[in-house]
Amino acid sequence: MLTIRYFFLSIISVLVVSACSSTQKIEALKPEPDDATPLIYDNTPSFISMPITIKIKDIENQTNRLMNGLIYEDNKIEDDDYELKIWKQAPISVENVGGKIKTVLPLKAYVKYRIGTDRLGIALYETKEFNFNGVVTLMSEVGLTNWKLKTNTEFKSVDWKESPSMTILGKNVPITYAINPAIKLFKSKIEKSIDDAIQQSLDFKPNVLDALEKICTPTEMNAEYESWLRIVPVELYTTEAVLKGQTINMQMGLKCTIETLVGQKPANKFDRNKIVLKPVSKMPDNITANIVAVSTYQDASKVITKNFQGQEFGSGSKKVKVIKVALWHKNDKMVIALDLSGSLNGTVYLTGFPQYNEATKEIYFDKLDYAIDTKSKLIRTANWLASGTILKKMEESCRYSIKPNLDEGKQTMLKYMNNFSPMPGVFVNGKMGDIVFKEVQLTNKAIIAFLSVNGEVSVTVDGLK
Repeated sequence: MLTIRYFFLSIISVLVVSACSSTQKIEALKPEPDDATPLIYDNTPSFISMPITIKIKDIENQTNRLMNGLIYEDNKIEDDDYELKIWKQAPISVENVGGKIKTVLPLKAYVKYRIGTDRLGIALYETKEFNFNGVVTLMSEVGLTNWKLKTNTEFKSVDWKESPSMTILGKNVPITYAINPAIKLFKSKIEKSIDDAIQQSLDFKPNVLDALEKICTPTEMNAEYESWLRIVPVELYTTEAVLKGQTINMQMGLKCTIETLVGQKPANKFDRNKIVLKPVSKMPDNITANIVAVSTYQDASKVITKNFQGQEFGSGSKKVKVIKVALWHKNDKMVIALDLSGSLNGTVYLTGFPQYNEATKEIYFDKLDYAIDTKSKLIRTANWLASGTILKKMEESCRYSIKPNLDEGKQTMLKYMNNFSPMPGVFVNGKMGDIVFKEVQLTNKAIIAFLSVNGEVSVTVDGLK
């Protein structure tokens, strides 16, 4: 009898302790995520218009840098009966005159030519030498071909500082009747030298691609949230070059995609070998940027978990803390898994539709409620937690603000519009409007926010080296 009595007392004690215990356990049915597939989303291309201004003074400086001292030499007299040497005597001047580039070249020319015949293997020649010292004027039409500023230069005139002379018996004797053949000889050489120098000095391809590579390298915007800005170029456009005042103006446009991504540093998708320069007749004069903000569920979960830190939900002796948050996608809804500790241990599941609050720049979850199985188990075991008041308080923490990402993304982009110099002598300036939200799209791996922004940008070449 005593043994049986102790047995019943033990059973009663266990029941009393269990009844008085402040901790309960819930084992709700987990809403399984949709089958994982590759992360695919629609990213509308952006268009960035870049008016480019090149000072003619820079063309002058580059031409003088490339053409110095002896600028042409032909020592083979046998092919055309002439030897020719041309020196630049003083700096070349370049200016816009009537929509063409006028180049004034001070030069000194030495011409040696031979007169005679070669009959029966016997050479009968007389050679004469001329020294010309004057100023040559050339006019160039300007165009843009295959990334290069291309000129078509025509010899216009030559003004001699002194009469051309020939050497007779060791003395310089002025002579003018023989000047025309000499001019015909070196005029095409000078034209080609000017064209080659301008084309070589203003080959835009390496400069443009180097600048693009810098801009398209993923940039970290926020270390805490591990957010990155990535620009991926698609195509590059340009209009014809036009002379205006003492500048050369053209319009360039970049078609690209712009993304902000959360997580580890994304791969650089820039490939300079795939960039093609396409000629167009007209270009818009502003930026139309479509930005994609990508937050994987794993990374968004980390942010929302931080929102719950230090918070308790409930009242009196019945309280819980959220230890960890996990997100995933199921049937066009978000599933939010909350790992709880306190008066109730275990995981509860919420579901809702992601929305965007334009005022606070937050992604939140509309119609947030417990999953069906979770709700039924809470009603049976912890009805106090199923109340609308506690759910509303939890809902306030189930938010993911992208405002820091937007602000930092804008500031990052503005860095490229505040006298940004990707290389010496090239300066980028511009302005941006506010970033406007367009829509939220769910994939099996991430929350995608689509945004847009307008602005203006310009590129100036001043002091190119």
